[in-house]
Amino acid sequence: MNTQETIAQFKQFRQEIYDAFDHRADALMELLDALSSTPDARSVVELSLSSFFRRGYGSAYDAIAHFFQASDPEKAIEEQRAWEQKLLRLKVAYLSPPQDRKFWLLGTDAVSIPRLFAQTLEDRAFVYQPNVPGGNKPITIGHQYSAQVIYPEKDPASGFPWVVPLSIRRIRSEETATTVGKEQIDALLGDKTLPCHQELCVHVADSTYSAVLFLGPTEKHKNLVNAVRLRGNRVFYHQPEPVTGKRKLGRRPWYGEPFSMKDPTTWGEPDALAETTLTTCKGQTYRVQLEGWPGTLWVLLMRGKKDLPMHQKPFTLIRVRVLDEQGRPVFQHTLWLIVIGQRRAELSLVEAWEAYAQRYDVEHFFRFGKQRLLMAAFQTPEVTHEENWLAFVSLVYMQLWLAREIVEALPRPWEQYLPQPEGQVASPSAVQRGLGRILREIGTPAQAPKPRGNAPGRAKGTRLTRRNRHRVVKKSQTTRETASNST
Repeated sequence: MNTQETIAQFKQFRQEIYDAFDHRADALMELLDALSSTPDARSVVELSLSSFFRRGYGSAYDAIAHFFQASDPEKAIEEQRAWEQKLLRLKVAYLSPPQDRKFWLLGTDAVSIPRLFAQTLEDRAFVYQPNVPGGNKPITIGHQYSAQVIYPEKDPASGFPWVVPLSIRRIRSEETATTVGKEQIDALLGDKTLPCHQELCVHVADSTYSAVLFLGPTEKHKNLVNAVRLRGNRVFYHQPEPVTGKRKLGRRPWYGEPFSMKDPTTWGEPDALAETTLTTCKGQTYRVQLEGWPGTLWVLLMRGKKDLPMHQKPFTLIRVRVLDEQGRPVFQHTLWLIVIGQRRAELSLVEAWEAYAQRYDVEHFFRFGKQRLLMAAFQTPEVTHEENWLAFVSLVYMQLWLAREIVEALPRPWEQYLPQPEGQVASPSAVQRGLGRILREIGTPAQAPKPRGNAPGRAKGTRLTRRNRHRVVKKSQTTRETASNST
């Protein structure tokens, strides 16, 4: 696609986004451009100082509040899901089908939004947050969101870890990341208008999503293959030995000898071996050894639940070892992957490993979102407004991704010594710095504001009601079991 076609596609995307806004379309479009081109804003209200936002600062908050607004409170969740699906279809329409690989690569991960002092915000809970100092618990108080992304194919001219965020949904205190992630998978693969409905899709995730409550329900999608990391203490089972002689009374055993990942004596010889290389960002090359149990000699099974008979769903187990030039392990712990799905045989060991290795790109999206797109900086006492803001940020990132090929990299003075290969696609930070020039040239579909005089303000004698203070929700084992049983 040449530059003119890319610009035409970019303008079409902006017009469709503008048409999709049901309320405050002009203010939302200008706020979208302001956030897309202002990398140094420290708060959301500072976006009103951008030259692309021609309205007052109050219009910024009003636009966020109307990004999605339910018409019927009793059907708010249904309307919100319909709005998410509308944006999902719009985003997927601008994705190119995979060329170098034979599948769509999906990913799901959870991100925490700290709200330590927002006592009037509902449903705050103790959520995970990385903490560098040793001895401190990796937790904070706030909300957690489940982000579903598509990993585009790596551009040979650029190694920047771009992802395409499809949907971001809040994980309520009575829910878990696996239940919300399962719902997002169902919404994407269950839509018959999208290519992911029938074409082969590979979903990668961390060990949280290796639970039976996620792998079991998502296997109903015949075109989905999960490649998920495993904790090193899991225990699986070999297929039971065939019964010889006179059959005994009772049910035939479902599981045979255990396969303990901590005990190499229970593994047996791997069914398949493969080897590839891993090149880091600094140019260091390592050797990657892959050992697989795809079920040609050993059939591995996992224990399920009453309504999830996992003994009928075999899988492929992969042991990954990264070695240096001397053959020594680079990492302290061995990486284990489970590949499960009805079409898992279509993936080789190397393809499964390379797909999972791209999973970490979503972490760069979270980092960039929090540092440059104010993902965790929006202060509001309304949960719905916070949900609107996270969904709005994902839309901004989508616009940056579409503009990556038409924005020239503008290195700063101290960055000019870095190599600048010809045809290199700009990074997210470089796109955000240079997008303003592009937006000034192509214009905006938003209409200029029309002054309407001074607002009357509050009536004399109005007394505002004090907002309720909410306690922090502490998830217990009972809460988690309730959420699991609801699936």
